[in-house]
Amino acid sequence: MHDDTIAAIATPLGVGGLAVIRLSGPQALAIADRCFRPAGEAAPRPSAAASHTLHFGHIVRDGQTVDEALLAVMRAPRTFTREEVVEITCHGGLLPAQMVLATVLASGARLAAPGEFTLRAFLNGRIDLAQAEAVVDLIHSRTELALRAANEQLAGRLSRRVAALRDPLREILAHLEAHIDFPEEDIAPDAREQLIARLQHCEAQMDELLRTAPEGQLLRRGIRVAIIGRPNVGKSSLLNQLLGHDRAIVSALPGTTRDTIEETANLRGLPVVFIDTAGLREARDEVEAEGIRRSRRALEEAECFLHVFDASEPLTAADRERLAAEAGKRRILVRNKMDLPVRLQLPAAAGAPVVDVCCLTGQGIEALKDAIKGLVWSGEIQAGMLPVMINARHEDALNRSRAAAQRAGETLRAGAPLELAALDLRIAVNALGEIVGQTTTEDLLDTIFSQFCIGK
Repeated sequence: MHDDTIAAIATPLGVGGLAVIRLSGPQALAIADRCFRPAGEAAPRPSAAASHTLHFGHIVRDGQTVDEALLAVMRAPRTFTREEVVEITCHGGLLPAQMVLATVLASGARLAAPGEFTLRAFLNGRIDLAQAEAVVDLIHSRTELALRAANEQLAGRLSRRVAALRDPLREILAHLEAHIDFPEEDIAPDAREQLIARLQHCEAQMDELLRTAPEGQLLRRGIRVAIIGRPNVGKSSLLNQLLGHDRAIVSALPGTTRDTIEETANLRGLPVVFIDTAGLREARDEVEAEGIRRSRRALEEAECFLHVFDASEPLTAADRERLAAEAGKRRILVRNKMDLPVRLQLPAAAGAPVVDVCCLTGQGIEALKDAIKGLVWSGEIQAGMLPVMINARHEDALNRSRAAAQRAGETLRAGAPLELAALDLRIAVNALGEIVGQTTTEDLLDTIFSQFCIGK
């Protein structure tokens, strides 16, 4: 376990009303004694203060006042890290917070590594690995649904589902190992069938969790939607309508957008990154050529796209080529400028939903939002799904566990040596343990906690 005391600024750097410097470790109160002077003659020093109390005073270094502050005392184990914790609230702004932190470090603390406070909470058994990951999801939440999902995982809902899978697998493994130790007592046929049925039930439960992976990853990272089309069809106007404010320059001159513009929007509870692109045509200069090159790259990286057309103009040969090139991809065909006489007829063979809009009046924008949600989200967003929406790491561990459990069941069904089934069951149990950190490696912990900011 860690035996030193760490400190870091726990609030974002920059101008603000307040800033918080957090300390955690066995010397947190002793360090606070060295640099904090409580106001009032009868006020106790931090090390003599009761737990979960707040004190007014000054941060002092070399006899000089650094800043006035409020100091919170939280004694182990009733803290986030289960260690002695001190939090100093000082004036906001880059310089006051940095000076208070420098004073704390000069008094004996060490600057915390990214995510080290949460890592200590995990190592001290306050939270498991899935809950630690939920802290990152909570911080990076961009929609209310993502925030709710992170809070549910932080509360341990996913961890309990994993335990409900791991425990029966461990029981089956113990049953097999008992028969391996006493080979004269073979498993009866009906008992073998019961074990196989229990394994199949576990596999079904894993399948249920695995089905949440696409939606879980969508809520966490969002989906990239590229807006493409010929120049002057209204791509930038459409972006502004979807965002609800003017983000891109709109002009009657074709080719106004010369570079890609990215902006994130909360669309029906889903984080969507819209990418406005330069109009696709033969470039007239080097700058436009670079913009078109970036547009094509954005199209390749996007997970789906909106192909915008001018409804007042007939379909061109270039449009037909682009439609053919997009065949089989996730897309929505958008007919813009529906306030003008309609001359555009899209081929029925395009095989994509068509939405009519007018970016000038806002007509059809809400229907387009519904169509985008229907394209990227496989089912209705239900509160009951939020607690167990797994991430990519969980998905990988569940897939490995399910495959191993399935092999164990096939071994039992074939009457092969029990040692083979037991080996696969150990693999299945350990893979599930990786989700909550019961079986893990230092490299895995480094990878997970390196995603955190310093101070969390």
